[in-house]
Amino acid sequence: MNINNYIKLANKSASLQIAELKKIKKVFNKNFIKAVDLILNCKGKVIFAGIGKSGLIARKISATFSSVGIPSFFCDPAQALHGDMGQIEKRDILIIFSYSGNTSELTNMLKYANRFRIKIIGVASKADSTLLKASDVKILLPKVKEADVTGMVPTTSTSITLLLGDTLATTIMSKKRFSKERFKIFHPGGNIGGSLLLAKDIMVTGNKLPLINYKSKIEKVLQEMSKKKLGIVVVIKNNNIVGLVTDGDLRREMKNLSKKSSLQKFMTKKPMVVSEDMPASKALAIMNEKKITSLLVVSNRDFKKKNRYKLKGIIHIHFLLQYGLK
Repeated sequence: MNINNYIKLANKSASLQIAELKKIKKVFNKNFIKAVDLILNCKGKVIFAGIGKSGLIARKISATFSSVGIPSFFCDPAQALHGDMGQIEKRDILIIFSYSGNTSELTNMLKYANRFRIKIIGVASKADSTLLKASDVKILLPKVKEADVTGMVPTTSTSITLLLGDTLATTIMSKKRFSKERFKIFHPGGNIGGSLLLAKDIMVTGNKLPLINYKSKIEKVLQEMSKKKLGIVVVIKNNNIVGLVTDGDLRREMKNLSKKSSLQKFMTKKPMVVSEDMPASKALAIMNEKKITSLLVVSNRDFKKKNRYKLKGIIHIHFLLQYGLK
């Protein structure tokens, strides 16, 4: 087959799904609002369930809820028969996906939830289905054309189910005022977590900061640099940053140094500072560009003044590498 035919077939499938997915707007009605309110007011866990392809979609949406701080897990209706239903409590919510709504494996889970008055949000495409009849909130999915050559393989139907789940999640995130800061809490690792790290998240603070008074002698500089092991010492006057001394500065001036040497002669005056809210990835880029190993961090308010800075912390290249930023 000609390669162009592959692309033609793929475009045809994609175009059909894109057109069909626009039907999702029919779902945004009173029942959708009830589902959002029920989830927002849930005092327990949001438990997702489904069989087959619907089960895979349910797992993904559950993972999305968990990733934004909403306690959630997937419960396999088939396995639930063997004891897993004990995980479901009265204060929880069940969100069950089944495009047909008549999957036999769901029957016992529905009976259990109804018996113990556990709220059910049912998602199906048939209004008279077993699932929607047993649900407290009934979300009726529009019937869509599947995108395969037979028109039978779950393609568009699973896509629209996933889209519904994602719109539930994003609506709830908006109502809860979810932010990058909170997302970072639940994603401390990986590429996403790393990209959300700020300077203030990884800087050295407090007693670990190598600080000396601007009147200090060279011996004090050497002692502080050796003690704090960051390869730099920050020179302070009236609590403000006035200079920076690096181990490189000391090596270059070694021949000319004496106990009477003045810091002002070889320290870097007005050293570069960054805001505490600067992305850590940007701080790394600056270090690479300037060929330096440390950056001084100041408060947002001080940074905007562009005048006198009080040191809040220090970022060292080693900390950035430890967090997987490269």
